[in-house]
Amino acid sequence: MKLNIVPASTGITWVRLGIKTFLQQPLAMSGLFFLYMAAGTLLSFLPGFGLILALMIVPAATLGLMAATQEALKGKFPMPTVLISAFRAGRQRVRAMLVLGGLYAAACLLITLAVPLLVGTPPPPAADAGREAMLTPQFQLTMLVTMLFYLPISLLFWHAPALVHWHGISPVKSLFFSLVACLRNAGAFLTFGLGWFAVFLGIGIVTSLVSGLMGSTQFMEAAVMPLVLLMAAMFSTSIYFTFRDSFVATPPDDSPGSAEDAQNTNDNPGDAS
Repeated sequence: MKLNIVPASTGITWVRLGIKTFLQQPLAMSGLFFLYMAAGTLLSFLPGFGLILALMIVPAATLGLMAATQEALKGKFPMPTVLISAFRAGRQRVRAMLVLGGLYAAACLLITLAVPLLVGTPPPPAADAGREAMLTPQFQLTMLVTMLFYLPISLLFWHAPALVHWHGISPVKSLFFSLVACLRNAGAFLTFGLGWFAVFLGIGIVTSLVSGLMGSTQFMEAAVMPLVLLMAAMFSTSIYFTFRDSFVATPPDDSPGSAEDAQNTNDNPGDAS
């Protein structure tokens, strides 16, 4: 396995392939994403270590959604069990995935503790403050700093679950390789992000126009959350392609192919289940 440098335009290809693959199996892909979100929410409600457990499953769930994308590319209907693919790959890789989940949870909790120390703890909003509380300068500053802190964490863990599961790389090395791959393909990831921003913006504009034509804000309020979740499910479908095109197989590895042949071939990366 070696790093593959792709042109910036590949980012748009990732967006297009993510949407196309999602539309091939919309019920399965959206259902799996909602199942993951529901599982994470339920875990976070558990007393004690619930939030930590919810964070720990993120890398494994990410891998599961990538494996689901792979199944959809083959024309198969991804079953719910694909979400636990990371825990069906042998004891060594399961242990590595759990370590990766622990590192991710620790990084997120560190951000949660560090941000208030830097910007000050914002006063808790009143129960009826709602949207106004989110528009306060202190709240917006807190969110901005949190996003800046989370960016390097996202780069470290972007490819890590797939590297651990499909290539048997250790958790620490997978973080390093993930960061390097994201930085070396920064142009493609930039266009990837801008492409999804344009998609989200376009959907938002269309929804607003429809709401205006209907003369009802209730339509807007009712449609926003389902649309956001569906778009997030589409986005998660496209993550598989960012990994597949960032690495090239070298014997004895058996890794995914390239974006250009994705639309005509259905590759099977390694021992994914």
